[in-house]
Amino acid sequence: MFYIVESSKSFYEANLDLGPVIERLGFVILHRQDIGELLQRRGIDFDEDCQVHEVINYRHAADLLNIDMRLSLALPWRISVFTENGTTRIGLVRPPALAEACSSDSEAARIVADIEARLIMVVDETR
Repeated sequence: MFYIVESSKSFYEANLDLGPVIERLGFVILHRQDIGELLQRRGIDFDEDCQVHEVINYRHAADLLNIDMRLSLALPWRISVFTENGTTRIGLVRPPALAEACSSDSEAARIVADIEARLIMVVDETR
């Protein structure tokens, strides 16, 4: 269900390097959420770092929505850079796990498999 790798980079470096790889592999960053900072700003004691990047490929998103609008529940895809006990990790929820919950269409499954392969490339190249 998850694809998570350990990075040799710092949290800051991994987040900085992620953007260009996302764009080179055909995705666009819609939004970045620094969840660790948000929690700390709200006065919640949180010792780890966590930034979530919401990404999309417009063509694939349109193709999926044309197949089944319920697939909108699995959009956009999220890549998370986080620390855990001092180690930087980069991960995602595998898109097929989300899409299968929304639709059983075989063409959607093919598209989602391609998306997953490219998102894993993003994570692996950024690590």
